[in-house]
Amino acid sequence: MKKFMITTDGNSDYTESYAKEQDVRVIPLYYNMDGKIYGGDDAQSPEDFYAMMRDGKMPTTMAVNPEVVEKTFRGIIEEGYDILHIAFSSALSGSYNVTAMVGQQLTEELPDTKIIVIDSLSASLGQGLLIYKANEMRRNGASIEETAQWVEENKLHLCHQFTVDNLFHLYRGGRVSKTTAVLGTLVQIKPVLHVDDEGRLIAIGKVRGRKKSLNALVDKMEETIGSYRDKNDVVFISHGDCIDDARYVADKVKERFGIDKFHIDMVNPTIGAHSGPGTVALFYFGEKR
Repeated sequence: MKKFMITTDGNSDYTESYAKEQDVRVIPLYYNMDGKIYGGDDAQSPEDFYAMMRDGKMPTTMAVNPEVVEKTFRGIIEEGYDILHIAFSSALSGSYNVTAMVGQQLTEELPDTKIIVIDSLSASLGQGLLIYKANEMRRNGASIEETAQWVEENKLHLCHQFTVDNLFHLYRGGRVSKTTAVLGTLVQIKPVLHVDDEGRLIAIGKVRGRKKSLNALVDKMEETIGSYRDKNDVVFISHGDCIDDARYVADKVKERFGIDKFHIDMVNPTIGAHSGPGTVALFYFGEKR
């Protein structure tokens, strides 16, 4: 059986060190901040990125570069691997379509190579948790076809619950109206959102106050986990430079569900540009999103 490599894009929130630990290849994404293009070899630290956002700098993002995808894929193929690529939700970016196009072109050129590109319909460390599980299968000897089939059958069980600290960034992305953003900020309204079955970002509630919004994430987990309660050996949490809030959510999950293994990391700039500092997101497998 031919070996295969799992690849993804930067919106999986796999850091360089975590990707190396997991033996996963990450295709970089790029963004413009204050007139400069960042990403890849010119990446900012997340801390610097969020500090600039707090200072009022407004980044703009872009889909994955097809030339970067092709270069990455060709390098992996030359190493003797087939490729299973798990992409950021097509409802939130054009990156999946770009990567699928490149993959198709390469398989036509190199018919002995298999490239499977999956639309994860997920984001951030939700996408990352799906990759983590796929990688477990690979390490346990599953074929590329078996692993891809599992991802397709289980991706809509990957639940995303998250909140943001500042409604302005959601307004910039067209998720809330300007009036909602202004009034909500004045009275400390915090939205609770999720990613639906079509991979879209959807508001599902709102509460007043930061602590209540963090608790609401765990409440939503209670509502959606169902029979999957015992199937979550690890929970992923991402945050927009607010580690204490992420740890608070982890403690609440452990208290309520008995789960004690977590992977916590920061939301990357190309997602953080739209969610802003103070974002906290909780990811797990459940009966429904």
